[in-house]
Amino acid sequence: MTISAPERPAVADPSLEPYAQLLRALLPRMNSLSVFNALGGLHWSSAMTVEPALLALIGPTIRKAESEPAGHGEQCLADSEPTYLFWLRRDGGAELATPFAVVAISFRPGNADADLRAFSFVHALVKPGIECLRRELLARDKILNLNDSLLEQDNDLEMLLSITGGADKNPESAGDFKAIINRATEHLKVGLSALIVPEKGIAMVQVSTESPIDTSILARAHRHLLSMAQMRHKATIVNRMVLTVGTVSSAYRVLVCPVLRADGNTMGVLALFRNESAPEFTPHYARLTELLASRVATIIGHSYDALTSLLTRPAFEQRVGSALQEVSGTQRCWSALSIDINRMHVINDNYGMHMGDRVIAQLGELIRTRLPPGAISARISGDRFAILLPAALDDTAKFAEALRAGAEDLSAVFGDGKMPVSVSIGASAVDPASKEFVHAFAAAETACKAANDRGRNRVELYQEADESIVRRRADINLIADLRIAIADDRLELNAQLIVPLGKHAGPPHFEILLRLIGEDGEIVGPDHFMSAAHRYQLMPTLDRWVIKHALEILTPHADLLRASQIVFAINFSGQSLQDADFTEHIARMIESSGVDPSNLCFELTESAAIGNLNRAEVLMRRLRKLGCNIALDDFGTGLSSLAYLRTLPIGMLKIDGSFVRDVLKDPRAESMVQTIAQLARAMSLTTVAEYVETDEIRSRITALGVDYGQGFSIGRPVPLLDVVAELPLYAAAAHPSGVWPASANAA
Repeated sequence: MTISAPERPAVADPSLEPYAQLLRALLPRMNSLSVFNALGGLHWSSAMTVEPALLALIGPTIRKAESEPAGHGEQCLADSEPTYLFWLRRDGGAELATPFAVVAISFRPGNADADLRAFSFVHALVKPGIECLRRELLARDKILNLNDSLLEQDNDLEMLLSITGGADKNPESAGDFKAIINRATEHLKVGLSALIVPEKGIAMVQVSTESPIDTSILARAHRHLLSMAQMRHKATIVNRMVLTVGTVSSAYRVLVCPVLRADGNTMGVLALFRNESAPEFTPHYARLTELLASRVATIIGHSYDALTSLLTRPAFEQRVGSALQEVSGTQRCWSALSIDINRMHVINDNYGMHMGDRVIAQLGELIRTRLPPGAISARISGDRFAILLPAALDDTAKFAEALRAGAEDLSAVFGDGKMPVSVSIGASAVDPASKEFVHAFAAAETACKAANDRGRNRVELYQEADESIVRRRADINLIADLRIAIADDRLELNAQLIVPLGKHAGPPHFEILLRLIGEDGEIVGPDHFMSAAHRYQLMPTLDRWVIKHALEILTPHADLLRASQIVFAINFSGQSLQDADFTEHIARMIESSGVDPSNLCFELTESAAIGNLNRAEVLMRRLRKLGCNIALDDFGTGLSSLAYLRTLPIGMLKIDGSFVRDVLKDPRAESMVQTIAQLARAMSLTTVAEYVETDEIRSRITALGVDYGQGFSIGRPVPLLDVVAELPLYAAAAHPSGVWPASANAA
């Protein structure tokens, strides 16, 4: 005979399946999880049926638990199934001998590994999961017992449910605190209720309309109330406490209940006051007040960041929504602020994570102490904060600047005062018509990122006409389309001719360029998407895509390339230098392609090379060892690069186009081009002038000694496949006979 597992009501007795899954993760070979009450009755099981042999074990194991108050359970066999019985006791341990529940974990029979496991071993494995289940069952049991007693008295149940909201699916708000003290005042028939949690900035008071008590007594009593709550971790009743207001002393009945953190320490107090003529507080009221205080602690735990005591993001969003709705009929101005701690990773790396946490906590305290009435603030992620400020944008800018200066002053608080602490702040106005915060905060975040771009430790206001901000917002909209284009291979490789100038006898070169194919088939140039790719760290993906597809196109024509001596230049970004596998990944692709490395040149911008000097040198030397050439692109924009020309294994300098464009009208640009050409010649390096847009520029840079030219006056970018199709012509031009053998082209 078997007993079917009970149906699981949706509300009264919700499923314990998540705990079964948790324990199954700890014990992959677990067969079933069953929970029995203190009377041996089946409470819940993951199995469809429970064997009588298992049921027969429950009574004896409960009696054994009573005789072993310090024990945790035992190992048994139920119809050859190895079964582990865990005794769940109420808080108090050995003093409460009878377990309030027994958890049975069964394994499939014949499992030798399970048979060999001692109870102590299994208990050590599942102890965290069993403890979570114990707390869940205790909580449910507490609620059920509470309901039984509340149904017999007044409308306690209605009161408790009204302040719980029925579920914890939605983030709580300040309205929940208000509801708690309102219901406490009304239902418990008190003259004054006060909720005080200093570290969270919570101070709420409610006065009864029927028997009001002057709130001024709190000015004298609140420190004493907090001290009482800190000394005792449970509700305390003082049915006669004399308090003085001005020159008048009066006796009150006071119920003081601590609001506890998760670690059991007191963080605040919920205090109820009655006039001396009112009925005394009883333990029944103390229990109800403890439940209310527990609800307050739950709300705080869900809604407040533990490190900064600011709101969490979900609670912030709900609080902001409520605040904006409440003033929807007024013309009140609001602003959104986005705050980012600068270089937090540097602080963590150099001073330790604990110091980083201290910086975050100190900034949270700075924000809390500086907030004006009506403002709402939150820590929305690791080192990012948000504020809704009841002020126009001009006043918000002043507040933000004062906050920035205060954050900068925090540097003196830590260690030797040399640790850099600063913030970047972006601010935007909330549309007074729509009161829509999401868009306003997105604009503030954009302004904050612009502040980072412009040097950090500054305040930026969102301006629609700000070119940098407009570009950043465009990048946000573009990045998703770019990712899709990469996934769909909607990218195309073009090539632009680079020709030798004057008497230079080197072979022609082509620079491989990337284009994006829009969903409508339109070809999109790099100016449209490269900013987004750089900003959102997508360049390493693009670099690998370009190199992979370029080699795939060139590989079938390796012999033609070798005969023509044409060089194809491929760009890669500084972001790829941060990828530890990038160097060997590229080397493996080149070696396996069959393309002669001498037909390849890799370009890296001067700023990227200098900014990642060690990694750049490793990559360059590896590629040079293979036989590839290396070009330093945009040369001339960084003076510091001159010191590294002798150490970096480069063979080509590409003169920055800004100098080339102005070579006819700016003597300084002309001098720079000539100096770079002379320097390169002295170091046996080849030079390339970019942006040769006119024949006049071409003639001038030739006269200045530049070896190669690239630009629209020489050749516009064309599809790489078209260039590959013309390789026989280049091969024939390079062949001693002036003809490329047809047999060599047959392959």
